Amino acid sequence: MKAQPTASHFINGRYVEDKAGAEIPVYYPATGEVIAVVHEATPAIIDQALASAKAAQAQWAAMSGTERGRILRRAADIMRVRNHDLSVLETLDTGKPYQETSVVDATSGADALEYFGGLAGGLTGQHIRLPDGNWAYTIREPLGVCVGIGAWNYPTQIACWKGAPALACGNAMVFKPSETTPLCALKVAEILHEAGLPAGLYNVIQGRGGVGAPLVADARVNKVSLTGSVPTGRKVYAAAADGMKHVTMELGGKSPLIIFDDADLESAVSGAILGNFYSSGQVCSNGTRVFVQRGIKQAFLSRLSERLQNAVIGDPMDPATNFGPMVSEGQLQIVLNYIAKGQDEGAQLVCGGQRLDKPGYWITPAVFADVTDDMAIAREEIFGPVMSVLDFDTEAEALARANDTEFGLAAGVFTNDLQRAHRVAEGFEAGTCYINTYNDAPVEVPFGGSKMSGVGRENSHAAIAHYSQLKSVFVRMGALEAPF
Repeated sequence: MKAQPTASHFINGRYVEDKAGAEIPVYYPATGEVIAVVHEATPAIIDQALASAKAAQAQWAAMSGTERGRILRRAADIMRVRNHDLSVLETLDTGKPYQETSVVDATSGADALEYFGGLAGGLTGQHIRLPDGNWAYTIREPLGVCVGIGAWNYPTQIACWKGAPALACGNAMVFKPSETTPLCALKVAEILHEAGLPAGLYNVIQGRGGVGAPLVADARVNKVSLTGSVPTGRKVYAAAADGMKHVTMELGGKSPLIIFDDADLESAVSGAILGNFYSSGQVCSNGTRVFVQRGIKQAFLSRLSERLQNAVIGDPMDPATNFGPMVSEGQLQIVLNYIAKGQDEGAQLVCGGQRLDKPGYWITPAVFADVTDDMAIAREEIFGPVMSVLDFDTEAEALARANDTEFGLAAGVFTNDLQRAHRVAEGFEAGTCYINTYNDAPVEVPFGGSKMSGVGRENSHAAIAHYSQLKSVFVRMGALEAPF
């Protein structure tokens, strides 16, 4: 099974190869076989990408928002027509089941292109009336050249979530996908330019951290948007701050999911499954600390264990498969180490957590009960299919414990008491909250975190503020006086 791209990079409207860069093998997580090889961007490739973005951006910014939006909407249409092929590539790149990628990944990318394409024509400033007949107006301007750095769990979606608002606002982008999943972003670039995007405005270059660092530090770059871990975010944020660059940091989490004893049990179990085992647990916003009110603990664990028997673990290309492998051997080992640590610290492994004896990076979904707040599995982001179930008695206790973390990406609550639902949502120290659901991410709604989980927001009107800046112009209508 091969997925070798036309070339490693997409720069100035065409595929570009430079084999002087180090090889990056691409593994199919379901089998462990190498399905493609790309080359890391050399300094010459990095410079070529930034130079083309810089050269193309001014003319793009001079176009009307309606013209820019028309191209983005056309790209969305192309992406939807090619959803099957893009979903197959996403499955090859990440190992996620086709059942999932066919309805989430390219489709959500297309949603972002369509949404921001629709907003582009309405990105205007304001008229401000002032005393004495004076007035002012504002102009919303693009930032310039934006750098996007993607994570490996949603390569197509992230490439669009960053590219769509950047382009709608009149910016150019250089996007570096994760070295683990380098294939999908190339197709996004290809589709954008097929839709009429002028050359140079959306460039994709490959590489590890050694490529990301010079991108972030380059004086031609005005904005950096990262999706990644907190340690990586610290480094990128600090490097961007040195040049006073605009930043969006969408980082990790250890999000709480609180289930009260009056919640609908089936819905709560569904929320816990979606918040822990979708994408084999490799979702930054996952609600991996599941606080279950003591009165329904046993019923919850029993029904959860029953439902997990319905997990179909098999060929990710089979539409019946609904649970796939981990993305890499390294990530699998991280998860296995945490499972061992959870057992060593005294948590009860209710089910799962075993590596399957087959090629690839397979593990069964794991559920721990009797977890306490100080255990590593309850405090550290695992990024794998490991659920920690914690007992609680009162609302105040659950909320205090839920917020006792350095992270603040997401949080959820299940209850049939709507007053309590809104009260708890207001009390959460998290940027993205859910009531009687979990991990929905429509493009119309802002997504992002607080505390160590990041700064800024992706999606919705809120993203426009992070990819543009306001210029204020004061107009005096009469004579101007001075003291001398």
